[in-house]
Amino acid sequence: MSDLSTIHTALVADAKPQIAAALARGLRAWAKPEPQSLEAWSRTHFYLSAESSYVEQRWTPWTFQRGIMFCCSNDDIREVDLKKSARVGYTKILLADMLYTAHHKRRNQILWQPTDEDRDEFVKTELEPALRDVAVMREVMPTVHQRSKDNTLHAKKFAGSVLHTKGGKAAKNYRRVSADTARWDELSAFDNDIEKEGDPFGLGSKRVEGATYPKKIAGSTPKQKGLCLIDARYQAADVRLKFNIPCPECGELHPLTWGGKDEPHGFKFDKADPKSVRHLCPHCGVLYTQADYLRVESQGVWVDEDNTLHLVVDEAGNGQFLNSDGTPAPTPEHIAFHVWTAYSPAVLWSAIVSEFIAAHEAMQTGDDAKMKAWTNTTQGECWEGEIERTDVDELKQRAEPFALKHMPMGCLLLLCACDVQGNRIEAQVWGIGHGGEMWTLDHCQFFGNPEQAEVWDELEEFLFGETYTHAAGTVQQIFATAIDSGGHHANAVYAFAHKHRARRVFAIKGASGIERSIENGNAKVSYNHQGKRERHGPTLWHVGTHLAKDRFASRLEVSRPGPGYVHLSRDNTDEWFRQLAAEDRVTVRTQYGTRYRWVPNRKRNEVIDMTAYVIWLEERLWLWRPVKRAWWAELEEKVQPAITDLFAAPPASQSPEPARAKPAARPQVPEAEEPSFEPIPMH
Repeated sequence: MSDLSTIHTALVADAKPQIAAALARGLRAWAKPEPQSLEAWSRTHFYLSAESSYVEQRWTPWTFQRGIMFCCSNDDIREVDLKKSARVGYTKILLADMLYTAHHKRRNQILWQPTDEDRDEFVKTELEPALRDVAVMREVMPTVHQRSKDNTLHAKKFAGSVLHTKGGKAAKNYRRVSADTARWDELSAFDNDIEKEGDPFGLGSKRVEGATYPKKIAGSTPKQKGLCLIDARYQAADVRLKFNIPCPECGELHPLTWGGKDEPHGFKFDKADPKSVRHLCPHCGVLYTQADYLRVESQGVWVDEDNTLHLVVDEAGNGQFLNSDGTPAPTPEHIAFHVWTAYSPAVLWSAIVSEFIAAHEAMQTGDDAKMKAWTNTTQGECWEGEIERTDVDELKQRAEPFALKHMPMGCLLLLCACDVQGNRIEAQVWGIGHGGEMWTLDHCQFFGNPEQAEVWDELEEFLFGETYTHAAGTVQQIFATAIDSGGHHANAVYAFAHKHRARRVFAIKGASGIERSIENGNAKVSYNHQGKRERHGPTLWHVGTHLAKDRFASRLEVSRPGPGYVHLSRDNTDEWFRQLAAEDRVTVRTQYGTRYRWVPNRKRNEVIDMTAYVIWLEERLWLWRPVKRAWWAELEEKVQPAITDLFAAPPASQSPEPARAKPAARPQVPEAEEPSFEPIPMH
């Protein structure tokens, strides 16, 4: 019994029965209940209402749902993400957890739906029927059957807590409220950028930052690969789990998978007979039916991708994380689940196959809408559509044995791009020759807080002091630089670029919306005391990054050295090659028609971004305009004179780094004699 219950007993000892009953009802709302898991609470109290369920009844969760429920109610787990298909019961888990949090934990909550209309529909068809039919909620919400300012579409006030329900379209809906638990339903249906203030998950996360037990829960069917918010959350998790069942024949654990025609696992079937579908065990090769699966699914456990961490849940709904050897494992703070329709006992495997066959037939006629819907809502995976991917191994195989920091013959100009991160600045140097021939020559990292001057001093020394020896014997320096200002240190980038604008340093940022060209215009970014843009203040240049990456991808397809060919050095690290291939080109259908977008396939992608900025520098400096032919001829004569030592060989890969002189002025090409560009008009 709680302390409040003890007080209640003393107060009503001599009172009349009616008074005792009234006091009991009032004090019960403030009593502290015994700890209870979400599953245990749901089995006792939760009810499926007629408005939102095929069958009106008490709820018994499926086996795979129990692990998700445990993580939702575990205070040690701060973030829970569910990448899912339809028909796996996420809405019921979400609803049960909201009522459980209000009744059992008495904590403030916020739920965001993609739009205001989605919010209204959810409240009317899911939340309000549940509040009506789950009898225990009357203990904490006496206004459940009343029209009241405490019971609206926007908020439900309980004893000791409040639940806010909001649409996710407007940035104002992410302000002025604080809570312990934040939830996003159908996260991938939200706009990726809410009124240009940020992504919905980042904006909503601010609302729970001050909570004692902050909790963030997001679930959604996935959407387009590379643009999908729930997939990004899934990839960012500390642990990613899939539900594994024991094989009915050999007992080895494995997840249910769609597989493929030639895959040694997953669904296998005769196209003429969807009812022939069986699942192939990847361990023993036995084919088993859905009935076989349903006999063993109660023995399933959640397992991570490396098969090193298991989540097991007992009969009371309490879970535990175990290592593969059965020893206890630490509880992760951010956990993600993936589950798809095949796990649902309410959906026939033959129906899944029939839907796929129909979608595949439509796709043969050029209509991929059904296949996209099947992939998202049945398989629970992102739709990739038409995708072009750069293979890391192919890049390594085409790499050449020339040393970094050395300019081979044909390389005439050095362009640099910089990417600003939270703890460093990265710089990538490419050499440029006639017709866009490119050589990768250098990659440097300058560690430090970009808000402090020291790291910018190091970058300044590098950009204007570093020298590179040409195979012809001349010594060259970086000609122009582009610095990405798209992160948290934009003002520092603006200040540095403006200070060195005469040395061709540009502050740049990827263009939003439709890209007109690689060199996509500019804007002033500084204001005077009257709030007007300063005429001579810093300039921000907009980069058509997708178009720039298209151009670089086209150059990678050039098979012979010469104009447009890309030379890669074997001295680049494996991580460098992975970052160069860190994005895929996908087809996206938008309100403006079909568009091609470059989307990341891994978290680190600085190299490909900086390469796109070098392509932008080519465009900004008009390097390939016909009027530049004389300029290139003059530059070639200065960098690699016609008479050179024919017996001199360029240094081989892995050779000792040449001595780096750092003269005050550019050697070999005095400032007065340096080839100059024609005036470049500002857009």
